[in-house]
Amino acid sequence: MEIRAWMRQEDGRWLAGTEGDPAVRATAATRQRCLQALRRSVARTRAPEGATGPLTLVVEVLPLLAGVAEAADVMGWDKRRVITYIDRGRFPEPLQALASGRVWLRADVERYAADWRSRHASRSRRKPPA
Repeated sequence: MEIRAWMRQEDGRWLAGTEGDPAVRATAATRQRCLQALRRSVARTRAPEGATGPLTLVVEVLPLLAGVAEAADVMGWDKRRVITYIDRGRFPEPLQALASGRVWLRADVERYAADWRSRHASRSRRKPPA
């Protein structure tokens, strides 16, 4: 029997669940523990009595997204500075541009932030000319 489920990270915890009747939910501090809890819950609530075949859980991991406000938070900037970098073509391309604003994969923004910090850290370590 194949059961489809979703999993996402929210506020430092992992959440997972299934749709349908009955809907099953699980939460844990790590992705692995959340998946284990989901498997146990699904086996208890969804496996028909007397079923002998394997239970296959197909899990779609939903990525974290970031808008301009979240990107500013990751970068340690204000939203105006993020918009300036976007307008100058110096910020990663958004995943999607919606009527409500641009959206990035949070992982892309975090990678850009780490790269930006490493480039600018070397500049701040240089001594000014005397």
